[in-house]
Amino acid sequence: MFKSLRCLVFVSLLAPLAVFAAGVDINTADAAALEQIKGVGPAKAAAIVEYRDRNGPFKSVEDLTKVPGIGDKSLKSMRDQVRVGDAGKGGK
Repeated sequence: MFKSLRCLVFVSLLAPLAVFAAGVDINTADAAALEQIKGVGPAKAAAIVEYRDRNGPFKSVEDLTKVPGIGDKSLKSMRDQVRVGDAGKGGK
């Protein structure tokens, strides 16, 4: 029983890491989730959400450079931490 409990605790601790390893979906993440991306603080997270609300879903990760405050250098540092989900395939 102790071994099963230990495994359950271990898996519970790793589950959030598995989601993060897949990347944060910039089309569905709220500001709090976006702040988990290295280099994204409250201001950039809010800017991403505001841009998405005004312009529709992102079609590619590169579209993040259209957000005020995010340039090529910022994108390069966060590229492996973000992804565009299905919402990006139909957008505006």
